[in-house]
Amino acid sequence: MEEVLWNTADQLRGHIDAAEYKHVVLPLIFLKFVSDSFKLAQDEVAADPEGLPEDRDEYTMRGVFWVPPEARWDTLKAAAKQDNIGQLIDGAIAAIERDNKPLKGMLQQNFARPSLPPRVLSGLIDEISRYGEGGTVKNLSDAPSDLFSAEGATEPEKKTDLLGEVYQYMLKRFAAAEGKLGGEFYTPDSVVLTLVELLAPFRGRVYDPACGSGGMFVRGEEFVEEHKGAYDVNKSPRENISIYGQESNHTTWKLARMNLAIRRIEADIRHGDTFHHDLHPDLRADYVLANPPFNVSNWGGPMSGDPRWRYGTPPASNANYAWLQHILYHLAPHGTAGVVLANGSLSSNQSGEGEIRRNMIAHDKVDCIVAMPGQLFYTTQIPVCLWILANNKENGKGQEGRPLRDRSGQTLFIDARELGYMKSRVERDLSSEDRARIVAAYHNWRGDGDGEYEDVPGFCKAATIDDIEKHGWVLTPGRYVGSAAKAEDAEPFGEKMARLSKELHTQFEESDRLQAVIKANLERLGYGG
Repeated sequence: MEEVLWNTADQLRGHIDAAEYKHVVLPLIFLKFVSDSFKLAQDEVAADPEGLPEDRDEYTMRGVFWVPPEARWDTLKAAAKQDNIGQLIDGAIAAIERDNKPLKGMLQQNFARPSLPPRVLSGLIDEISRYGEGGTVKNLSDAPSDLFSAEGATEPEKKTDLLGEVYQYMLKRFAAAEGKLGGEFYTPDSVVLTLVELLAPFRGRVYDPACGSGGMFVRGEEFVEEHKGAYDVNKSPRENISIYGQESNHTTWKLARMNLAIRRIEADIRHGDTFHHDLHPDLRADYVLANPPFNVSNWGGPMSGDPRWRYGTPPASNANYAWLQHILYHLAPHGTAGVVLANGSLSSNQSGEGEIRRNMIAHDKVDCIVAMPGQLFYTTQIPVCLWILANNKENGKGQEGRPLRDRSGQTLFIDARELGYMKSRVERDLSSEDRARIVAAYHNWRGDGDGEYEDVPGFCKAATIDDIEKHGWVLTPGRYVGSAAKAEDAEPFGEKMARLSKELHTQFEESDRLQAVIKANLERLGYGG
């Protein structure tokens, strides 16, 4: 897929600005995605003796979008060489939106402009059509989870967050030319899955104030589907969850709506600046899953007298503690939040951040801190951590509705920096085993896991508020977990010294031999001294 996307960039260079690439490629990828899904369903309907392949209801009952003939990928591919291909693409998008109300207004319809001549659009269609012609994946709708991962690294039954991955690639390879990458990061699947499995959102209201492409919601819904036994039997698993989100970037907001629409996930996703135009002011969420932009210095705050700043006024120079307090403000009395932030948030004392952190800890809001491995993010090398916040540690329900133990006055620290594997030269990922180790430690500590919790030197440690105060209210896990126990050396000291001395003398002898050879060669060349 990355090769296909890179080749689409070759088609677009010199015609439009790099910042506009995603506005052209994403709608075409989306058209192929829904068309491939429709074609799979159509083959299934055609195989049924009583099926009606052109009956819209056949697809509605299967949860597949109806794709009218003029919008099907085969139709566009057949017409790719025509001079009016731009108008045909715009017409296809209009037809998709006309016949599928959830998709209304999501896609760009400006393919007939002079900057996109027919030759360029034809090349784009040819490139995107390559995905499905002799490749390992039949079509976009059938993409497996390990499409972008090392072989065997992720569960084969999961679908990749395809549109999110495409958008991530756009940010990394194309939008860099725009110089506005800033804090706009797509959250890697391994990070999202870790957060979802830590929070275990089995029922209630789920909120993301910086929802990006909607990946948190996609994985949250998958968690619900996989844990059906924990829910109200009178409702479908999805009816146990209500989704709310907000996103300030208009393109990303539309992408989130696309991402959820193609999965038939109903959600209240709104467009606007979360800090200055909080569009869910009365929401109190049972779960918050968020990866807000890191270290944003131009967030336009603080707003004096804002009721969200319960633990201190966040500095105008960094929005990290504005995000944390916004999330706590929107958390229900028994709610839990998982937030991805830069590691600097754990120890920063600039502009009152240390005092805000102290107040949050003193009010017992910090449930767990996880230091993640480096190089997880495709678009930034900033090391990150996971903040798990809780409004009530005394009781509550966890995984599959199991009761939680009282964790008042404690915070769990997990140092996962050594976990993961390099799936490319510059990018690290977490395996399912790595995630399971992190998640098991947290849930066993909370009391809703399958085992008993115990501190593991070098990996996890349950600390009290007094312990944290002794460390100056710094939340860096490495300060608490200590060093991993070293394996005992069973070799007796005397035997070891004898063995090492023998090896050393052997090396000395080899060194003397090599020196003699070098001297002889130098003398033969006339450089003996």
